[in-house]
Amino acid sequence: MDEEGTRAAAAVTAGVESVFREEHGRLLASLVRRFGDLDLAEEVASEAVEAALVHWPADGVPARPGAWLLTTARRKAVDRLRRDQAYAARLAVLQAEAERADPAPPADAGTGDDLPDERLQLFFTCAHPALATEDRTALTLRYLGGLTTPEVARAFLVPVPTMAQRLVRAKKKISQARIPFRVPRPDELPERLPGVLQAVYSIFTEGYAATAGPLLQRLDLSQEAIRLGRILRRLLPAERETAGLLALMLLTHARHDARTDADGTPVLLQNQDRTRWDHDMIEEGRALVVTALTGGPPGPYGVQAAIAALHDEAMDPATTDWPQIVALYDVLLTLAPSPVVRLNRAAAVAMRDGPEAGLALLDALADEPQLRNHHPYAAARADLLARLGRNREAAEAYRRALDLAPTEPERSYLRRQLEAVESDRLDNSGEPSSS
Repeated sequence: MDEEGTRAAAAVTAGVESVFREEHGRLLASLVRRFGDLDLAEEVASEAVEAALVHWPADGVPARPGAWLLTTARRKAVDRLRRDQAYAARLAVLQAEAERADPAPPADAGTGDDLPDERLQLFFTCAHPALATEDRTALTLRYLGGLTTPEVARAFLVPVPTMAQRLVRAKKKISQARIPFRVPRPDELPERLPGVLQAVYSIFTEGYAATAGPLLQRLDLSQEAIRLGRILRRLLPAERETAGLLALMLLTHARHDARTDADGTPVLLQNQDRTRWDHDMIEEGRALVVTALTGGPPGPYGVQAAIAALHDEAMDPATTDWPQIVALYDVLLTLAPSPVVRLNRAAAVAMRDGPEAGLALLDALADEPQLRNHHPYAAARADLLARLGRNREAAEAYRRALDLAPTEPERSYLRRQLEAVESDRLDNSGEPSSS
């Protein structure tokens, strides 16, 4: 093959991979709905992609690539079932059970390429409460995000064989527990939707503040979570919390470019260059906040998005509406009470009423088990103690935070803060200074 032919083949391969990545969730969802088996769907979807890599370079990329992949995958599934009658009989039982549980016909989102969008069913299957929390997130990334098993392993910072075993175990659980591939009934939705939203938000939070590794942010995960959030918003337009989750992620991610300095060290919100924030993303998020908070009682994601919007709207820390932020945290505590929410509220109170008021609230949380090894708690105490001039205590709190911080960028920041309070506390003789 000449150089031009090689380039053309590479372009087609890249095109197949791009189409498959974008259509992966829809393709799998349609196949699982048709055949009732996630393993079979995954295998024939991969075989369809292999067929595309053979045919598309010669025949050209079809006008409706998603529909081509679905038709090819269905044919391969039927061929396989014809060869294995026992397997076909088992799937027929599963399919009959699924149809009894959810007799409604498949939904078609009208995408224009004859590939129905049945990803909502797959979202609820992957985030079923019978599955472990980490398994829900891994399945969501693998089967709705379209990440490969090695990519999901990197997301969790575990070896590929470990992740492969986890995915196999989770799929086996789906099969053995007869977890249905369907959208919950309207009366079930309030109980089940939070698990789906949490799976997506878990991906985002790991991207926003990594729990391990050399970087503070993992933008690929944040962006993938936002993409999944957009899908959920499109599939469940009447659910205000899907708007709230997407708004929260957009308003938070809009600051990502200003969150670290040139060395990758964290930059606190009050010190960030706000001209580097993504203001188009902020405007999109603000519009979604209005949707999330209109038409009934607010949900936790909508309230958190409103807090993020107030931060993003302020020209600088001094003009931030701290009284309103504290009031929103009070609402959030009624909807989703937790020590972490109380920690964040204490930080907002410190900005509204001064460091002493905030420190009193933080000290009241000292015995909370969830905060005992939570480095942001120790760092927040250290900051308020330093602002009060209690540098010896601040240094102790910074050391505690440094011991707990999971990533090198955060440790680098905390070392700088520790050095600052220690140098301020000691004069040239090495004795405590009067300040």
